[in-house]
Amino acid sequence: MHPAAAFSWDGAAALAFAADVAFAHIFALTPDGPRVAHAPLLIADGRARFHLSNGNALTPHLGGGHATASLAAHDHYVSPNWYAAADQVPTWNYVAVELAGPLRRLDPDELVALLDASAATFEPRVGEGWTRAKMTPARFEAMCGGITGFELTIDTLRATRKLSQNKPDADVAGLTSALEALGRDDVAAVVRATRNPL
Repeated sequence: MHPAAAFSWDGAAALAFAADVAFAHIFALTPDGPRVAHAPLLIADGRARFHLSNGNALTPHLGGGHATASLAAHDHYVSPNWYAAADQVPTWNYVAVELAGPLRRLDPDELVALLDASAATFEPRVGEGWTRAKMTPARFEAMCGGITGFELTIDTLRATRKLSQNKPDADVAGLTSALEALGRDDVAAVVRATRNPL
């Protein structure tokens, strides 16, 4: 996480961001060294739940240990040419959250609940309404046999929102105009919202 105080971030807002982004890089130590897996998270009540394929190299090493989940979005290279001020250097703007803590494996009933909750959370985001009722029970059970669910209890949260808050208005105006010219209206809007919170 970036050490500058200007980029630090409130815990509740950071958790809401992580829940919205959802897709995480999950890091843990194994006997073969550090490994990473990639999975969507469901975040609620101080916990992050996810599942991995049993064939994932990290799966056998999770549960009973610790892990860190990293989520990021709204990132973009920033050219010094976009600033009004001279003598600037290139940088990269981004929003990132790290969630760390102990892991436990979910039992079969908890895994099914996680899958149901995942569909209920993510299907509406794409305008769909899939549920496991659309599968035969035997097929669903077979698919569940190929994955393992996990729950990370969040005991550490680190968050950075580096979106040019430390720059004067003229520099931010140049930055957001350049982002929009590149078709990154989404990032420009986040920069503006961070600068002028509602």
